[in-house]
Amino acid sequence: MGYRKLGRLSGHREAMLRNALVSFFRYERIQTTEAKAKELRRLAEGLVTLAKRGDLHARRQAAVLVPDKEVLKKLFDTVGPRYKERAGGYTRIYRLGPRQGDAAPLAILELA
Repeated sequence: MGYRKLGRLSGHREAMLRNALVSFFRYERIQTTEAKAKELRRLAEGLVTLAKRGDLHARRQAAVLVPDKEVLKKLFDTVGPRYKERAGGYTRIYRLGPRQGDAAPLAILELA
């Protein structure tokens, strides 16, 4: 199984997902379309797993996807230890229904 292209070129998609990840870990909750939420969940779960490890190599691997130092610190100092005993399933998706303008299905992605 691959990944969702989200109708964007690879550079745009990567930048959009990095920005969304920074916002997600800053506020621990984000509202977006269902497809983006599902793609963000893939990346966020991996980052929480890295944060649980907590070593320098994991921090440098996470820094590739989360360029904001303040958010990276929060991820490793707060979020990672919070899920130390959990073996996955760090996020949940709530479906909200269609968006007013274009009827795109909306969802909220949050830390469980």
